Formats: sequence, C-alpha cells, structure tokens
Amino acid sequence: MILDIVWLIVGLVLILVGANILTDGASAIARRMGISDLVVGLTVVAFGTSAPELAISVLAAADGMAPLAIGNVVGSNIFNVCAIIGITALVRPIVMERTVLTMEIPMMMLSSVLLLVLGNSGVLDGTGVNVVSRVSGIFLLVFFLLFMRYTFASARHHDADVPETKEAQKEKEMPVWRAVVYVLAGLAALVWGGDKFVDGASGIASALGVSEAVIGLTIVAAGTSLPELATSVVAALKGKPALAVGNVIGSNIFNVLMVLGLSATITPLPFGSIGNLDLLTLIGASALFYIFGWFIRERTITRAEGAVLLATYIGYVAVLLSRL
Repeated sequence: MILDIVWLIVGLVLILVGANILTDGASAIARRMGISDLVVGLTVVAFGTSAPELAISVLAAADGMAPLAIGNVVGSNIFNVCAIIGITALVRPIVMERTVLTMEIPMMMLSSVLLLVLGNSGVLDGTGVNVVSRVSGIFLLVFFLLFMRYTFASARHHDADVPETKEAQKEKEMPVWRAVVYVLAGLAALVWGGDKFVDGASGIASALGVSEAVIGLTIVAAGTSLPELATSVVAALKGKPALAVGNVIGSNIFNVLMVLGLSATITPLPFGSIGNLDLLTLIGASALFYIFGWFIRERTITRAEGAVLLATYIGYVAVLLSRL
C-alpha cells in the first residue's frame, strides 16, 4: 500500500513535469514555424495540459484496465468544468467571448453527448454490453481531426498582425535543439510517469477494495487535471479569461475525441461500472456552464456561479463515495 502511494506520487510528479516541458518545447517550435497565438493556445496549451490524461488512459487501456481509462476521461472532464471553472471564477469572474458560447461550448457539449451514446451502446445495439469499440474509437479520432480543421480555419479569421507578447518572444528565442529535447524529455516523463501512476492507482484500488472506475473518476481524474487547474487559475490572475475558458473547453474535447478515441483504437473499452450517473453529470455540468455564461449574467461566470459549479463537483464526489 505504501509503495503504491509512493508510485502514485512519483508518477504524478513526472506527469506534471513532463506535460509542462512538453508544452514549452512544442510551443517554442510552433512559434518558430510562424503558427499564430490563437492556434498555439487552442492546441498546444489545451492539449499539452491534457497530455497526462492521454498517457494514463492509453497505458491503462493497453494494460487491460478499461474502467480506469474511461473513468479518467469522464472524471477529468467533470473536474474541468465544475472544479476548475468554479475555482477560477471564485478567483476572478470569467468574462467569455460570444463565439465561445455559440461555437466552442456547444462543441464540448456535443462531445459529452457522444460519450453518453457510447455509454449506452449496449442498449442501442441490443447486445447489453456498453463498450467503446475500435470502430467507435476511429470515428472519435475522425471527429477530432474535424475539430482541428475548424480550429485552424477559425484562426485564419483573426488578425495575424497582433503584437507578440513577451512570452511569445521568449519562446521564439529558445534554441531549436532545446525545444526538441524538451519535447522528447516531456514525452518520456509522461510515458514512464503514466505507467507508475497507473500501477499505483491500481494497487491502491485493490488494497482498499475500490473499483478501478471510482479511482479513475476521482483520484486519477483530479490528479491528471492539475495542469488545467494551474493554467486556468494563473490565466485568471493575469486577466486572461479567454485562455482559462479555452483551456478547459479544448481539454474536454481533446479528452473525449483524442484520448478516448486513441485508447479505444488500441483495444475496445467496456464501460464497466461507469454509468449514466457519471455521464449525465458531465452533460449537466456542461449545460450549467453554458447557462451561467449566456443567460444569468450575460457572458460572465460570477463568483456565485463558480461556487455552484464547485459545490456540484463536491456533491458528485460525495455520491460516488457513498456508493462504496
């Protein structure tokens, strides 16, 4: 048990460090290639902070721990919307752009609905077994490519002559060799750290008699979402609400389409004990996010609304623990 906890902590540290330097290296390479700030933000930043989820879910799938892989995705997305947006709004109210509410959040909600459909595939096809098949995984990856196409197409409509920030200039100054080393070292840390994290989480689940699904929905999900939490809170403190919101939305879409898609392509993923409570909680949280941003105080997530989102997450975890 103690060794499992040590591996859990060591794995998490490696994952967080790996995600950070991978993001720095990839961002520096992107700047040197002339890719715009918008594209870097929507892809490198959002997807870089989701690298822990990718590493853990893919490795869990390869090790035959499907509930942990799916629970990581579902739990991370619930944590992103409820806890991260909630905490970020408590730090500073979040003012959102109109396009976020008309395009990005609906796309995030659509990815959550896709997850609900996959979670009830056994009922829909009459087999009684809810599973993300390889074919479904390939379709999710295709949707991910379409999302990327939309991202790059949207970027073309933005002014490319926006002055570079000091951060962007610093990234451009990073030598190419160092950026490449950062990317390779980040990937290595993610893979090895993800392997140890999965081993530790699995060991703790076995010792406590807790299912892999619950561990994935709680400990693993919260742990792998720490990069998103840190990025969004810092962005809010720096007065960059668009970055905070974009990070969460991009990460959620990436988690469902890329992480789950790639994991299922490696091996079919049965949902196990992950059921409609978890999937409907994700859709409900996304709907709250949309309603708070659009209707109550137009295009602003207030501190009170942030507190409601955070309380929703606490209540969800309490229900999970009560079922043990």
